[in-house]
Amino acid sequence: MKPSRRTYHEGSVAVQIRVGVREAAEHVGRSVGPDIRPVAAAFLALQPMLVIGAADKAGRVWSSLLTGAPGFARATGATTVLVVGGVPAHDPLGTAFPEGDRTPVGTIALDPRTRRRMRLNGTATPGPRGLSIDADEVFSNCPKYLQKRELLGRDDTAHSGTPHHGDRLTPAQRSRVRAADTFFLATLGPDGTADASHRGGNPGFVQVVSPTELAWPDYRGNAMFLTLGNLESDARAGLLFIDWDTGTTLQLCGTARTHYGDEARTVRFSIEHVVETEGASPLRWSPPEFSPAHPG
Repeated sequence: MKPSRRTYHEGSVAVQIRVGVREAAEHVGRSVGPDIRPVAAAFLALQPMLVIGAADKAGRVWSSLLTGAPGFARATGATTVLVVGGVPAHDPLGTAFPEGDRTPVGTIALDPRTRRRMRLNGTATPGPRGLSIDADEVFSNCPKYLQKRELLGRDDTAHSGTPHHGDRLTPAQRSRVRAADTFFLATLGPDGTADASHRGGNPGFVQVVSPTELAWPDYRGNAMFLTLGNLESDARAGLLFIDWDTGTTLQLCGTARTHYGDEARTVRFSIEHVVETEGASPLRWSPPEFSPAHPG
């Protein structure tokens, strides 16, 4: 199977050429297709959480966390997935899926217990049971930069708090970002498609430049450069930080640009909107076992 034109648009190709991984990217791209294979369907059905990325009605890009009992996100056909319950109304993406419309989405199912992840991009349509997603791209990534965590349990007595909105990080939020070892990143392609990806590193790998600006290194990955490729043509992005102990989420919306050095790349993110929701997730996770792939 040849990589589809959808998989590598001009932005991704430009980054691949610049970094010198075009041939490797072509090889990796052969595994991308719309089919949800049995092993992928089985993996998805075991997951208690799913990260989804999309643009809201105002065009702002967000990355959101969805949770449920295993099976709440499951394959319902060779190229379709049902996410029971959809996106909560209080979430920034709560109104991003109008009835009768097909909205581009990127999703990533990440299992900290096994350090495995699966990405599925396509279009979502709301229905009586939740979101139905028609897949265009389904693929897995290696466990590089993923922290291992055990699921300690669910706190189903806790209820998601009222989201707190702002346009800059508070001191407590800045401390949380500095301590983070994982975050999720949503971007849009030049054709309006959406993608959701993962970034991981040792605590401190995300630098708080100011209350309205973050920076992080772009580590060597799978050579596809889907995220950086998207940012070449559309700077809009959404970040999601999860407090694995308490379930609190921190969602940031803004724009991102990649700065290329002689041997390294750095992404700088300008914050426009901040949403913090206490107890957004009922899942409680153990402290991390850090990936051995992290630089330094």
